[in-house]
Amino acid sequence: MSKKQLAILVILLVLIFDQVLKIWIKTHFYLGDEIRVIGNWFLLHFVENKGMAFGFEFAGKLGKVVLTLFRIIAATAIFWYLMKLIKKGIPTGLVISVALIIAGAFGNVIDSAFYGLIFTDSYGRVAEIFPAGGGYASFLHGSVVDMLFFPIIKSTWPVWSPINAGEPFLFFSPVFNIADSAISVGICVILIFYRKYFADDENKIIEEKAE
Repeated sequence: MSKKQLAILVILLVLIFDQVLKIWIKTHFYLGDEIRVIGNWFLLHFVENKGMAFGFEFAGKLGKVVLTLFRIIAATAIFWYLMKLIKKGIPTGLVISVALIIAGAFGNVIDSAFYGLIFTDSYGRVAEIFPAGGGYASFLHGSVVDMLFFPIIKSTWPVWSPINAGEPFLFFSPVFNIADSAISVGICVILIFYRKYFADDENKIIEEKAE
């Protein structure tokens, strides 16, 4: 298998797993429903995110459109850049890492662009797919489906704490999805193992321009 084929396979696999889980959640859960997967620290908890990754939101309806368009442009540009890097013979691990970032970006774009058109809302009911009366939002205004929740530590702030004394404490509260995870893993691997590759490449370009 060539590196180009590997990159495309990684992107397709992430998109398939991401969308299958999102569609299953959307068609089986009410908004806010949750089930335990492993004990009390790994849950499937259905929330919808109108903005950025890990539950953050961004500047209303206009911001939503801008963010979705930015994701499309960025993911397309990164894919084009990846094809150029592959021609230069980049390491296989770097190919996979960049492919994960691209897949994650496109995974959330699909939700934002199309879920509002093909689903009813999930407030107090299980969503219907391809409803006769149309979906809950217009093109580019759909919400991203999040469900992976890892409330690893549930405790209480000590009474002597200068902040939030005596209040509940939850370590790692974001709810996210497979697409978010792919982006995070891809970026972390690049920063840990391949940062030097990009630094060396940049220095090479500078040296070539100076000659």
